[in-house]
Amino acid sequence: MHDLNYFRSNLEQVRARLESRGYHLDVEAFQDLDRRRRQTMTESEQLKAQRNVATVEIGKLRREGADTSERQARVRQLDELGAGFDEQVKQLDEQFRSLLAGIPNLPHESVPIGRSEKDNVELRRWGTPRSFGFTPKPHWDLGPELGILDLERAAKVAGARFAVYSGLGARLERALVNFMLDVHTKEHGYKEVLPPFLVNSASLFGTGQLPKFAEDLFRCEGHDLWLTPTAEVPVTNLFRNEHLEAAHLPISLCAYTPCFRSEAGSYGRDVRGIIRQHQFQKVELVKFTSPETSYDEHEKLTRHAETILEKLELPYRTMALCTGDTGFSAAKTYDIEVWLPGQDGYKEISSCSNFEAFQARRAQIRSKPGKGKSDFVHTLNGSGLAVGRTWVAIIENFQQADGTVVIPKVLQPYVGAEKIEKSGQLG
Repeated sequence: MHDLNYFRSNLEQVRARLESRGYHLDVEAFQDLDRRRRQTMTESEQLKAQRNVATVEIGKLRREGADTSERQARVRQLDELGAGFDEQVKQLDEQFRSLLAGIPNLPHESVPIGRSEKDNVELRRWGTPRSFGFTPKPHWDLGPELGILDLERAAKVAGARFAVYSGLGARLERALVNFMLDVHTKEHGYKEVLPPFLVNSASLFGTGQLPKFAEDLFRCEGHDLWLTPTAEVPVTNLFRNEHLEAAHLPISLCAYTPCFRSEAGSYGRDVRGIIRQHQFQKVELVKFTSPETSYDEHEKLTRHAETILEKLELPYRTMALCTGDTGFSAAKTYDIEVWLPGQDGYKEISSCSNFEAFQARRAQIRSKPGKGKSDFVHTLNGSGLAVGRTWVAIIENFQQADGTVVIPKVLQPYVGAEKIEKSGQLG
């Protein structure tokens, strides 16, 4: 959600910044709706004031024994008019709030201008993609061959875009979750939380998924509950409608959750393997900061996500997303992309975003510095990392000519093995 006063005072600047990310703001329509809403609210308040004056006069006249029937009839008329204006105010206010809620965040001035992912800017690379003495296989071939990934049985149970891990494949997924949480809590200073995996509509509105992206979500029929698309939603909303002590900022939390997405807009992208699933696991990093420090904390959070890949010896690159590729709620985003030799390219494994006050204003999360005026906090989050895609990166990058997969040294204590060799099927 946006600062309405800023919008009113800087409409042309706001329009231009939104235009850079492919969103057209109809300034005239915005101003007209805002004007009608404010005018109706003023007229409603004026009627209420007239009624209050008339009510006081009636009381005075009654004490004097005077006839008040005409004035009472006038008060009833004012009540009827007022009810009509109240209904108009309600309708116009709902229209205006709906309009405001559907406008994406303003991109930060440092975000490169562009229309699509082709205009994203590479900032840095780490690691050198390994040279293989053989043609590396993609994980959708190697996983089933090793007996650690079963997509056919998953489809039988739940349909397309689900997976069954088994044996060391399942243990590797679990090990990655524990490893990531340990690094972020012990080395990076995050507090671990385990939030609900179901969230209500108010939570999804707070982080910006509702109302615009309802089709990307799974809803529980008959309940105001949705399967969480990312731990960003429950963790950010832990402080909804609260005031945080400014002295305690930044607050850094990390959480593991399964994530559920319909992938309604993917249109056939990444249909093979487990890159784009309806259910996947993720470790999420969330920060609540002061406005003054949020961009420093954004750099730190991104660095924390990158560190996981370095510890796992997985080559990656970090991209600054352009205005046209930045998500609805974000003011600035870095994508970290891991190298996948089986697919001969980089694939996004973490998006690290600064939302500034956009989410905090929707979720009403404020901080108060001592006796000063309260202000909205800035919220940030990023994957630290997407577990399934990290699993894919390990399987593809550490595959050997004999068909085995060497487990990265840092993970071996968590997995309890040095390599993954071919095993029997589930049965």
